[in-house]
Amino acid sequence: MRYVLKKACVFVATLLVISVFVFLAFQIIPGDPTTRMLGTQATPEKVEALREELGLNAPPVLRYFRWLKGFVTGDFGMSYSYNMPVNELLSGKLGITAALTVLSFIMVVLISFPLGILLARFAHSLTDRLFMLFNQIVMSIPPFFVGIIFTYIFGLVLKLFTPGEFIHHADDSAGFWGYLFFPALAIALPKSAMVVKILRSSMVSQLQEDYVRTAFSRGNSHWRVLRMHVLRNAIIPVVTFLAVTLVDIFAASIIIEQVFAIPGLGRLLLGSITGRDLPVVQTIIMIIAVIVITVNFIADISYKYIDPRIRFR
Repeated sequence: MRYVLKKACVFVATLLVISVFVFLAFQIIPGDPTTRMLGTQATPEKVEALREELGLNAPPVLRYFRWLKGFVTGDFGMSYSYNMPVNELLSGKLGITAALTVLSFIMVVLISFPLGILLARFAHSLTDRLFMLFNQIVMSIPPFFVGIIFTYIFGLVLKLFTPGEFIHHADDSAGFWGYLFFPALAIALPKSAMVVKILRSSMVSQLQEDYVRTAFSRGNSHWRVLRMHVLRNAIIPVVTFLAVTLVDIFAASIIIEQVFAIPGLGRLLLGSITGRDLPVVQTIIMIIAVIVITVNFIADISYKYIDPRIRFR
């Protein structure tokens, strides 16, 4: 319990520090959102009146605590560009990005674990060497480039989906997941290659331990030793890497939405940065920070239960 409490304190402190940097970053960036909102009608009097209405003339410290209180309570303010509550604007888009992230992560696990175990079983063989060479190539390709290739091959040539014609879940559930399949696969392939490399190396290292020889001496098959003994002890560095991979997948999801024209957080964030829509930009970045820190927090706690030898330093 003490370990969890200490990690929780670090979790809260980290988020507070990030919130300060997020708020300050958009105070020093040149440009006034009121002039963009008013357009050609941006007279000094109207700009000043709008700044007062939006609370932009208040001291920075007061504005920070107002913003932080709103974020904690779920009141993200009003979007300058869309003239609607930010939480309503984000509700559907966050769900799309989350769905893409989860689908990609599931693909990573389904692809990497069987392959990692299989390569560990036949480590140092010709098949293992050839596949690891191919694995290294796949690992070096950025997901957005894989997405471009998939768009051309599966979208334009094979016509398995129509690029740019996103299908919302409310309209067609099967069509929604079908459209997300290829973006998710484009993200999952390079990430899976990384997990395969980590899992294989970890399992090959464990195969040299004395407990493995003891398990074999008791008549256990190679596959049983791998599944019941080696995998359990080799999983800790893999869990660590999977936590990082989940964060990478979330970031890749935001980027690849541009390639497949998916109306998620990524497209909204890019448009909001261009339009100086500060409430939307600050909220999205803080949501991303919360997700990243939360994933790492859960990973830290899970290590404690996977291996009780781990202690907070």
